[in-house]
Amino acid sequence: MTIQKSPRHFLDIHNHSIDELREMLSRAAFMKRGQGAERPLLGKTLALIFEKPSTRTRVSFEVGMRQLGGEVICLTGKEIQLGHGETIGDTARVLSRYVDIIMLRTDHETKLQEMAEAATVPVINGLTDSSHPVQIMADILTYEERKGPIKDAVFCWTGDANNVCESFIHASVAFDFELRIACPPELSPSHQTLEWIKANKGRVTVHRDVEEAATGADALVTDTWVSMHNKDAHRRHNLLKPYQVNDRIMGLAKKDAIFMHCLPAHREEEVTSSVIDGPQSAVWDEAENRMHAQKGILTWCLNR
Repeated sequence: MTIQKSPRHFLDIHNHSIDELREMLSRAAFMKRGQGAERPLLGKTLALIFEKPSTRTRVSFEVGMRQLGGEVICLTGKEIQLGHGETIGDTARVLSRYVDIIMLRTDHETKLQEMAEAATVPVINGLTDSSHPVQIMADILTYEERKGPIKDAVFCWTGDANNVCESFIHASVAFDFELRIACPPELSPSHQTLEWIKANKGRVTVHRDVEEAATGADALVTDTWVSMHNKDAHRRHNLLKPYQVNDRIMGLAKKDAIFMHCLPAHREEEVTSSVIDGPQSAVWDEAENRMHAQKGILTWCLNR
């Protein structure tokens, strides 16, 4: 196995130039069209490490890697000594001797950073409590399939300004689209994130009124009110009730607006069944595009 001296990690959207991000998406669209069937990752092995449960991330990475000709090893945090028994850096050094690329789905951003700093093979961020960049790459692919170039589009995020929203913020700056975040004060973007938006001249605004944020939007986006790491479910339900995406809110957006959700969805909470099952819903394309987007990221990381 050849050990790369400078692995091409994919840790967060804002770590990459727009040219790099566009190259990943172009590869994804190319392979989705059925081209590139020469199995460019034949002989390569991907290690999938999960400290959190997953449906779409696990299946889309595993099937995508196999379609590219590669092999997959799935591990949970309990099966290996990730951060206990040995350092995360030591785990990264050992895995780098066995596999060609690593995907880590974990809680703390610091674990991902420690893995990437020590690994001599590429590391992909499969989700942390701070960001979810592979999901947003799939969302951009989906939006552009449905509605064309994302530049200057208007997105309305409604609900908790969580890790998925954070990656949308990064994407809005990189791909130059407007992002309106409708959320209660208690679940707003952090001061650090607001400062980052300001420093990078992002077109991101924070609203308390979801109707104001949704009016004229090209896409409405939301996520579950209670994520895997949240312990205050009752409080969150009360805070987020006004931010539900329903037919009335959807009707305020453009007539050809689409609805997006990273899933799993809690119907009749953050979104009504009439919207997620309705003609403007793009959520099933989003789910499929997780696999295509990740194939673009995998081949970019391995330069194949």
